[in-house]
Amino acid sequence: MLKRSLLLCLTMAAGACTNEAGLERQSVFGEATRHNAAVTSGDLNFVVQLGQRFANEVPTTINFDFNSARLDSQAKAVLDRQADWIKQFPEVRFKVFGHTDAVGSDAYNRRLGKRRATTSVNYLISKGISRKRLEAVVSLGETKPVIASPNRERENRRTVTEVSGFVRDNPLLDGKYAAIVYRDYVQSAVVEGTLTLDDGLETKLGGE
Repeated sequence: MLKRSLLLCLTMAAGACTNEAGLERQSVFGEATRHNAAVTSGDLNFVVQLGQRFANEVPTTINFDFNSARLDSQAKAVLDRQADWIKQFPEVRFKVFGHTDAVGSDAYNRRLGKRRATTSVNYLISKGISRKRLEAVVSLGETKPVIASPNRERENRRTVTEVSGFVRDNPLLDGKYAAIVYRDYVQSAVVEGTLTLDDGLETKLGGE
């Protein structure tokens, strides 16, 4: 009787250990599989790389006057450059984040941040960017300052444009996201200069 009880306990313990180990393996491998799938589909690695390219090649931020969502000439010039870059990647989507300084209530600043982001989005649309490629505008209000200060700070009054993903139904997407990330500029956007090819020859870049 004692042996039978001991055997039963050992069997139950072994089963419990097997189940727990199985659940742990399923959780770990499941997370790794989801991560690998995301990287393969471009949702992580290539979006990050393309975002870095965007940030390196054009200004991502514009600034505003105090308590204003009006675009000045400098802001429009930056958005023009953003629009030119965005046009070269019709399979990419973007988010525009609106920010304010710390003056005023949180509720008011969130509304103001939303107005600023909406103004920026509308300007990009006016330059020929599809509204479908500009994701729902997000307002961060005063919660992420560039300069931590309770005072009026122009650098905090801004919108920031960021790559957010890929347009899923775009015919250019065939799974080769790397080619998209590293695709060269169209000729009209290439800075004039020379490019040394692998065989040592040089070719002129840009227009007249």
